[in-house]
Amino acid sequence: MSRIQLALRVADLEAAVAFYSRLFDTAPAKRRPGYANFAVAEPPLKLVLLEGEAGEPTRMDHLGVEVASTDEVTAATNRLADAGLATRVEDGTTCCYAVQDKVWVTGPGGEPWEVYTVTADARPDLEGATSAEVAGDGSCCAPEGTGADRLATACC
Repeated sequence: MSRIQLALRVADLEAAVAFYSRLFDTAPAKRRPGYANFAVAEPPLKLVLLEGEAGEPTRMDHLGVEVASTDEVTAATNRLADAGLATRVEDGTTCCYAVQDKVWVTGPGGEPWEVYTVTADARPDLEGATSAEVAGDGSCCAPEGTGADRLATACC
C-alpha cells in the first residue's frame, strides 16, 4: 500500500492535533515531543505535524510517498534516477522517531519529496509525550534552511 505524505510545520501543535483529529475523525498514530502523525485511511494520507515557531503561519515542510518496503524504495530510486532526477538515498536513517529507508528528490519549485518506508519505530517509550523537555530523536525535523538546504534536514 502506498499513500501520500504531507508534512506541515505548525505553530501550535496541540491545536493542530485537535483540528486534524476532528477533520479526519481519527487520533494521531504517533505522538512524540514536537511531533505527531496521522495514518488516515480515507483518503489514504500520512499527515505529519512538526512543531514550528510560535506565531508563524502553518507551512508545507515537505511531501512524500510512503511505501510498504525497502524494495519499493529501491525501485523508486532506480526509476527516478533513470528519469534524470537527482536522487539522495538515506538507508537506515533515524528520523522523526522512526527508522527509515528513503530517497529524496527536489521538485522544480524547490519542494522536497521523499519516497520512504518505515523499518522500525524509534523511541516507543515516548508515545504520547508532548513535552519538549523529553529527550527524543526527532531533531532532524527542526526547521533549518530552505530549498536544497532544507532537503538535508526535512524528514518524517
